Amino acid sequence: MDIGIVSMRYAKALIEYAKGTGAEDRVYHELRMLERSFRKHPDLREALDNPILKIKEKFALICTAAVGNGEVSREFSRFITLMLRNRREYYLQYICLTYLDLYRKLKHIGVGKLITSVPVSREVWERIRNSASTLLHAQMELQTEVDPSIEGGFIFDINDFRLDASIATQLKRVKQQFIDKNRRIV
Repeated sequence: MDIGIVSMRYAKALIEYAKGTGAEDRVYHELRMLERSFRKHPDLREALDNPILKIKEKFALICTAAVGNGEVSREFSRFITLMLRNRREYYLQYICLTYLDLYRKLKHIGVGKLITSVPVSREVWERIRNSASTLLHAQMELQTEVDPSIEGGFIFDINDFRLDASIATQLKRVKQQFIDKNRRIV
């Protein structure tokens, strides 16, 4: 079965169930943390695909990845149990991503990522988030990342748009213009 179809069906069912019980915000936070765990620990996916692990062990692993030592919501617990019983753990990361996307659309939340060569202060982070929030007429989730290879300036991704004002990119453009100009002369 197609990954997109399966993940959309399960994510839609989960968001409707969570909305019905008023727990969509808590489930969102649990799935957001679980998705981060999938990204940071690729071996999590391998562990879930391991047929030797029992359902209880997989359940405990998923809950720990979602909330650490805390308690998971009833809705999350029931959903994960359903996934494991139906042997759909392979799709779990995709379902997380789909749920996060559906939730953000439902709650009008934009997603942004700011990449800089040095860490930004909390004040700058808040100003950028608030400005983007005002422009989009939506709440903003803003992640920051430090990447010294951009040499200065910033790269700002917001939803599906990228503003690249990094020194590294500007230098590449100047270099390319210089190469193109020299080709025309020769």
